[in-house]
Amino acid sequence: MSLAKPVAETVARHLVATGQLIDEDPAEALAHALAARRLASRIAAVREAVGLAAYHAGEWQTAIAELRTYHRMSGLQSHLAVLADCERALGRPERAIDLFRGADREKLEQAVATELLIVAAGARGDLGQKDAAVAMLQVPELTSETADPWTARLRYAYADALLAVGRRDEAREWFSRASDVDTEGETDAAERLLELDGVVIEGDEEDEESAEEIASGPGAPGAVPARPDADLGGDAEPTEEDADDRRDDSADGDERQDEDTVPADEAADDDLVEDEAPAVVAGPAGDDTAAGDGGDKPTVTGGSDTAQR
Repeated sequence: MSLAKPVAETVARHLVATGQLIDEDPAEALAHALAARRLASRIAAVREAVGLAAYHAGEWQTAIAELRTYHRMSGLQSHLAVLADCERALGRPERAIDLFRGADREKLEQAVATELLIVAAGARGDLGQKDAAVAMLQVPELTSETADPWTARLRYAYADALLAVGRRDEAREWFSRASDVDTEGETDAAERLLELDGVVIEGDEEDEESAEEIASGPGAPGAVPARPDADLGGDAEPTEEDADDRRDDSADGDERQDEDTVPADEAADDDLVEDEAPAVVAGPAGDDTAAGDGGDKPTVTGGSDTAQR
């Protein structure tokens, strides 16, 4: 309502195009989102769209800047897991863990809190703290009898963490439990079970990267399911510090930031962590401070999955 009707219609078309292209052509989706931002940079949903499109296009710095701005404008903290995964992709796992510690679970939806936990456990693995990753994921939701949309991903991450510390039998059990509730095929738990049992399916080596490699590993777009907030109004008011001077509409997602946005290399330490309230309590057994010895990350690395929206 804050835009003239012709402008609002143009912005809306760009946002629709962003949503349609974000999985198949992230770079083009980002170009549409940037075009919308050029016309309506003070609309929170537009900044959210730029941030998510940049994330899927692998423009980690831009994604951090835009989603931080969106969080300030909307008052929501719905993309902390995406921000944390961007920090992992930039080689800063400590900042991903700081985001997890600084988050206020009381204000987070369970799905967001769970995704943030999975990313933080992956960051522990990045640091070689494999036993700590296992401990973090031992939360009550892991053994819940109710199958929530994120249950398969949580169980898969736990199984992978167990496998990373050599607990093969337990890992097989949890891959099986993940497969049992993964009705949408979000993970490759069934394939991992076959692999553990020594079953090789011809042609597997030519298949695309597994869905869960994308879901849990940083460094490629879509590592966590990134959805826009469905209940957000179209024109949330920005804070006084939010500057309206961003004019970069290039398709490659230039990393120029608003005057009010702290550079991404300082973002997590200075602003995001300070803005967040007390640490997430992931469960009695989910202490993320337990440290293990070096090794590979517990979550599957090097991939990314198609975001489920």
